[in-house]
Amino acid sequence: MDTHSERLACGEWYLDGPELQARRRDCWRLLDTFNGARADEDEVRRDALIAMLGAVGEGATVVPRFQCTYGTNIRLGERAFVNANAFLMDDAAITLGPDVRLGPGAQLMTALHPVEDHARRRDGWEQALPISIGENTWLGASVTVGAGVTIGRNTVIGAGSVVLRDIPDHVVAVGSPATVIRQLPAEGGAA
Repeated sequence: MDTHSERLACGEWYLDGPELQARRRDCWRLLDTFNGARADEDEVRRDALIAMLGAVGEGATVVPRFQCTYGTNIRLGERAFVNANAFLMDDAAITLGPDVRLGPGAQLMTALHPVEDHARRRDGWEQALPISIGENTWLGASVTVGAGVTIGRNTVIGAGSVVLRDIPDHVVAVGSPATVIRQLPAEGGAA
């Protein structure tokens, strides 16, 4: 890999540097516009989101105060809803399917640091792995999702849970770390 930006994009270990810092500042300027818009300036917020994020589906809503790292790695499906004080650390791709709901204070964190290699951690090495949230899934308030996690469709994650492993379709999962506590009916099934 030639640059740390390319290493980041490929899911390789990378170091922060001027190129990545410049990309974050570009995002933060758009975040300033989004979060600073007045209550009735819906078009200003929408324009900032479209300029900042990789994709914004029809009817997708993000409530201020919103934070992210680069913005360009975030894809919001149709009618996705991101409640206030969400932080999407999009060093890698974050995909929210159609009708996904994120509760207030949700954190989706794609970055990792070395665990066993103390010298590399001290030097600031990072790696980023994508997060994917399936269609019609609801993450309650203050849920944290770790790097590399996929959460299935029609799933509910209880408030305050920490999701560190993949969660399948049609379940309720809670806790830290989140574990499945019950099955939900398949689409069109009885409740």
